[in-house]
Amino acid sequence: MKKLFFALVLSIFFNSSHAQNNSSFADSIRIKYNIPELAYAVVSSDSVLEINALGYQRINSKYKAKIDDRFRLGSITKTITAYLAAVLVKEGKIKWDTKFFDLYPELKAKSKPETYDFTLQDFITFRASINTWSYGNETPTQKEIKGNNQQQRYEFIAWFLQQNATIPEKKKELYGSNPSYVAAGLMLEKATGKTYETLVNELGKSLNIDFDFGQPNLKNENEPWGHDEDLKPEAPALNYKLNWLSSAGNINVSLPDYCKFTQMQLQGLLGKSKLFTAEEFNYMHFGLPDFSFGWNSDVKNSSDLKYSFHNGNPGTFLTKVYLCPAINKAFILFANVQAEGADKGMILILEELEKKYGAPLFN
Repeated sequence: MKKLFFALVLSIFFNSSHAQNNSSFADSIRIKYNIPELAYAVVSSDSVLEINALGYQRINSKYKAKIDDRFRLGSITKTITAYLAAVLVKEGKIKWDTKFFDLYPELKAKSKPETYDFTLQDFITFRASINTWSYGNETPTQKEIKGNNQQQRYEFIAWFLQQNATIPEKKKELYGSNPSYVAAGLMLEKATGKTYETLVNELGKSLNIDFDFGQPNLKNENEPWGHDEDLKPEAPALNYKLNWLSSAGNINVSLPDYCKFTQMQLQGLLGKSKLFTAEEFNYMHFGLPDFSFGWNSDVKNSSDLKYSFHNGNPGTFLTKVYLCPAINKAFILFANVQAEGADKGMILILEELEKKYGAPLFN
């Protein structure tokens, strides 16, 4: 643990000059596009090339950004859930072709027949053609979904699979859906006898990463507050609907810790993982068209370079991660606001960073 800490400190020190140049540009974009706090990093498989946190944890406050501030990841949580599923498959705890109702047969009779054959892999890769659902949906309400966190997720997916859950046949080629990852999380819970939170914390411990859940300011008001499109800060509170979506979008983590997770992905893609082969990692990122195991992917015609990516938008935060294994680089941006302007500003910063580090992600 100490070695990892000192390696990070040395990496930041040796790249401070380059980082300072980019931080000025990034901060100008942050101010122009009304982003209270912006954190960004560029990493390779074995180095943190640049990392910074700019601005303020809360709009119109004195609380300055800190490098270890925690951000809600939103849908980037799916990159963690998918990797956790891959680890459990590797350990023989569950199989990719395990069907949901093999583990939850008591829910089958009341569920729509179109959902009977969906597997863990279908859910993780968005090949289960079920409708989407998010925290903005009005139904169900908290009155209908009771119990502890795990029981609520169980009750939610039981309710969801009784609705008109599937989408028309002609649209079945690929359809991203938060409930797909809720179902996958439940499958991992049943296969291991552990809650999703416990599984994530155990994974974090093995990677020296401190994962947590919900709003960062709930446990500590001196962490970043999320902001909506009107720059209204989100006061500390439990969001029961985001709890239902824990395995789809409710993890929070610091930028340095998500750098570790991203570096581990790059290491695996480059054949440096002790758990998975390079072929297995590449299949997780690029094995299926458009979206594989937690990762979107694309190939830029101008360069023929492949990159994988994911974006998160849990209501009051924005997050982006882009990996380009061909040049051994990854780009990560976090912001504590969700707004169209903030998203445009983050893209401008990504474009500037890719020019500096040689990954043509957007050209």
